[in-house]
Amino acid sequence: MTHDLRSHLTSTRCLPADAGRAVLIGRAWLPAVNGPALVRVDGDSLLDLSAIAPTSSELLNRPALLRDIRAANASPRVGSLRDALANSAEASRDAAKPWLLAPCDLQAIKASGVTFVASMLERVIEEQARGDPARADAVRRKVAGIIGENLRNVRPGSAQAARVKGVLQAEGLWSQYLEVGIGPDAEIFTKVQPMSSVGTGADVGIHRRSTWNNPEPEIVLVVNARGETVGATLGNDVNLRDFEGRSALLLGRAKDNNASCAIGPFIRLFDEHFTIDTIRRADLSMRVEGEDGFVLRGACPISEISRDPLDLVAHAIGPAHQYPDGLMLFLGTMFAPTEDRHAAGEGFTHDVGDIVTIETPSLGALVNRVDYADAIAPWTFGAGALMRNLAERGLLAQK
Repeated sequence: MTHDLRSHLTSTRCLPADAGRAVLIGRAWLPAVNGPALVRVDGDSLLDLSAIAPTSSELLNRPALLRDIRAANASPRVGSLRDALANSAEASRDAAKPWLLAPCDLQAIKASGVTFVASMLERVIEEQARGDPARADAVRRKVAGIIGENLRNVRPGSAQAARVKGVLQAEGLWSQYLEVGIGPDAEIFTKVQPMSSVGTGADVGIHRRSTWNNPEPEIVLVVNARGETVGATLGNDVNLRDFEGRSALLLGRAKDNNASCAIGPFIRLFDEHFTIDTIRRADLSMRVEGEDGFVLRGACPISEISRDPLDLVAHAIGPAHQYPDGLMLFLGTMFAPTEDRHAAGEGFTHDVGDIVTIETPSLGALVNRVDYADAIAPWTFGAGALMRNLAERGLLAQK
């Protein structure tokens, strides 16, 4: 396969397998108004939904969301889906033409950590290795020899989980990652700030000082202010394993860097054809293609998640924690690559120029290219800029 990012950004690759019956909502940058617009996919057309709601957050909070979307058949066309996808490749973008953005805007960007046994054990290994990839292989063998995969069927928060905790503590292997993995309280953290996520085709950023990092392919649930899960999309929770491995207090530095969060290409709304059960049965796949010819493949069956997706939503939003603009919730991943790339025993880490494709048939594909966070154009269009732009376009008038 060619390393040209644009060849990955086609409707056939990026849309769901049943795109003809999917309700797909996104955001596109429109140079004509120097700002974003909500769009709906209609065949090869992107239809402007600005007349229904000025922001993704407001749209997804509407009580009759599906009805309102389906009734908007006369929405103006802003351009071709094919052209917008092709123009979403950041390195070759024509700034005079529309391109796709992350499909969320004012929503909080939250993430669930340590929700799969495989990645949970890798987090324990990171901690034991103190962020040193050269030590990770030896630690991995030690941990696997004691724990194996016996945690796979342990229900978090159960009496069985408490007994396992006692055994591991006695072996000196209890970890903060195991605490959130099989303990009563899920790890829910803020991934990045609202408006900072990038969309499909954009470059994603790794810290220049990181020497051990990886993509994290995840399904992202779309939750409105009432705590209702109304749809889903794909996400790449770019992670610095060395930073987090040195100290859990560096989680913010490991997770929140310029362009370190990709979401897209579109939000697919739940309806009679696509439900939370579709997500529970989904198989997520990922491919990393390097400019040097290196290829890494991975898979993540959501059926192996240790907490049900809606249980994670309940941990994130409820009587103790509200989100008036809604939230996007990453479900976590079991993908923690151990395949050696540069040297034996050091595992995988990104190179600049890697193309990362995350996909599943019901949601399509999210495609991004890797670069250093400080080499990617800085984030400048935040909530304040969005409000000013919408006001100039007359889209904030009360209805």
